[in-house]
Amino acid sequence: MIKGYVRTLQARVQYSFWLGMMACCFVGAAGAQDWKPEKNVEIVVSSGAGGAADRSARVIQKYLTSVPGMPSVSVNNKPGGGGTLAWSSLNQHPGDAHYISTLNTALVTNQIMGLSTLRYQDITPLNIVMHEYVAVWVRSASGILNGKDLVAKLKADPASVSFGISPARGNQNHIVLGMVARAAGIDPKALKIVVYSSGGAGTTAALGGHVDIWAGTVGNALPLVQDGRIRVLGISAPARQSGGFAAVPTFREQGIDAVYSAWRGFLAPKGLTAAQTGYWDRVFSRMVDDPDWKDELEKNAWGRDFKGAAETRKFLEAEHLLLEKMMADLGLIKR
Repeated sequence: MIKGYVRTLQARVQYSFWLGMMACCFVGAAGAQDWKPEKNVEIVVSSGAGGAADRSARVIQKYLTSVPGMPSVSVNNKPGGGGTLAWSSLNQHPGDAHYISTLNTALVTNQIMGLSTLRYQDITPLNIVMHEYVAVWVRSASGILNGKDLVAKLKADPASVSFGISPARGNQNHIVLGMVARAAGIDPKALKIVVYSSGGAGTTAALGGHVDIWAGTVGNALPLVQDGRIRVLGISAPARQSGGFAAVPTFREQGIDAVYSAWRGFLAPKGLTAAQTGYWDRVFSRMVDDPDWKDELEKNAWGRDFKGAAETRKFLEAEHLLLEKMMADLGLIKR
């Protein structure tokens, strides 16, 4: 009888233990859903005003402002160091999900080229929300008429043409120009490259004749194409695009092997909790299905491409390997 009592007591203790564990798990699961912004959310833009990163940040700002319970959302441009200044500033707020920043290819290429000691592993990737192709264009008055003309000029004298890009060497714009250089049979390092702090500043310089050719995202080029102010020599898409770029040739169709797209998203400081990343996962996953966001994709010539936090980290690992090989092949880094 005593043995039976002991067994019953042990069973009750075990039962109580498991009830406690289940309660803890329940509380933990509930807690993972509890975080939400309690103060202003600051979007830190990794380049100056007027560029592709700035434009996407302000579209996101408008959407986030409409999210129920969102206190307020501000945009803070911090150009410098090819994005490093903005991303380093995030880590001054470890564990604080009220700060997010624009994420783009330069985060990985800066690391590969040794331009920054900041790694994607040192921060918290949140998502990728779209991709963009690169447009290489000249002023309408330019004597360079198409991609083949450009290749011919580069073959004759690589230093005869100046190129503008932003916000750093080694980014998607530089990669596409390197592909064009390779098509011309010249070393990409021989290109005359001028770096601007933002797409807005660089576009103004290119329109003013301070550089011969600009390489930037198609979204920035679209209104200039529609106004007839520029001539696009080629875009880095695998096939012609719809809408305002329907009449614009790709590099591929001109016999130039230059196909590449830039990805854009958001990141946060190091040390975020599962509850914090979970909150942003839910907010952005709802955003990409919103009809207004789909309209923005069409209007800005952006391609839909959503990845959440976990998938984005895996993507960055794979992209690091791909970009390292690509940049080595283009001669932008040593093997």
